[in-house]
Amino acid sequence: MIEVISPGPYASVQDLGRPGFAHLGVPGSGAADVASLKLANRLVGNPEGLAGIELTFGSARLRFLAGAWAALAGAPVPAGPVRGAGMGAPFWVPAGAELRLGVPARGLRTYLAVRGGIAVPPVLGSRSTDSLSGLGPEPLRAGTRLPVGPAVGGLVADYAPLPELGPAVLRVLPGPRDDWFVPEALAELCAAPYVVTQDSNRVGVRLRGPELVRARAGELPSEGMVTGAVQVPPSGQPIVFLADHPPTGGYPVIAVLRAADLAVAAQLRPGDEVRFTLGPPAFSQA
Repeated sequence: MIEVISPGPYASVQDLGRPGFAHLGVPGSGAADVASLKLANRLVGNPEGLAGIELTFGSARLRFLAGAWAALAGAPVPAGPVRGAGMGAPFWVPAGAELRLGVPARGLRTYLAVRGGIAVPPVLGSRSTDSLSGLGPEPLRAGTRLPVGPAVGGLVADYAPLPELGPAVLRVLPGPRDDWFVPEALAELCAAPYVVTQDSNRVGVRLRGPELVRARAGELPSEGMVTGAVQVPPSGQPIVFLADHPPTGGYPVIAVLRAADLAVAAQLRPGDEVRFTLGPPAFSQA
């Protein structure tokens, strides 16, 4: 069992989400930075899909009521006073010890995996907190107690150098609704940096920058949305959808992130600058 003394600005339980329910109106949810959760799980010998804790801006304090192996990945945070606590390698937290995590110098989301995984009851096959629909466990707060599941197999200690969080560049494919914008809109999207606004969350990264001008008036009928869709509301300011995005939407999608860059988007914090770069067409123009 892990007791939350302080969750920081926002913390939740996340696994790989609940895919396959979009036709019922259920978002996929899951870790915003999937690669970092998978890495943290591998470091403690867990299957990659076990649930961990997703911390936003760090600043958490957690008490381990029983000893456990743990690992941190994602946005790098200072960790202590547990001996050996740090990023990218497993460390042992003794029974009764308190793990304190600081604020990341860069990036936004840090993932804590514990050997055996966080074993809160699953909802529709997932232990993820969905901030949009409210499915899954509530966001963590002081006093929350999280059960830890049984370990499977032997622990294989490992170390993984964490990728550097450099200048944020998001590679996008055009469409499916780029024809709803003036011909130069895609070039405009990639011409100058956008700034991440304070309104960003697990649903999407809201950006401020060059306005993307439409060529058509009116609105689309609601249609399916994917993680990484760059949706443009009437303001002309793009939104990059993250894990808790709605399954459908009525604003046109000018472009879609490459899957490999979803983790980059998930680590953007308010005030960060981000650039887009255009790849080959994603859809046939036939």
